[in-house]
Amino acid sequence: MANTNIDRETLRELADEGNETALDRLAELADAAGDLGELSELLDEGSMRAGFLLTRRAAATGDLRELQRISDAGYDEAGNELNRLLKAPADGHQD
Repeated sequence: MANTNIDRETLRELADEGNETALDRLAELADAAGDLGELSELLDEGSMRAGFLLTRRAAATGDLRELQRISDAGYDEAGNELNRLLKAPADGHQD
């Protein structure tokens, strides 16, 4: 049976060598730990999984600036989510 308890150091080494699956696994671990700083760093390294996880968090809290930052970092879905939130009707306001 395979060892599924892979240490972070090994994952980091694999990610540094270009292994996208290891990069995604690091993003999952950072998300589970609530480490937004690490998630942001992983996004900057090109992890689309980190972009997805950050977008999900930012959309849930309505953090428009964070969605813009994630989009600017290269995760296009954050821009789509930002536009969706910007186009949503304002609650209780009529012009």
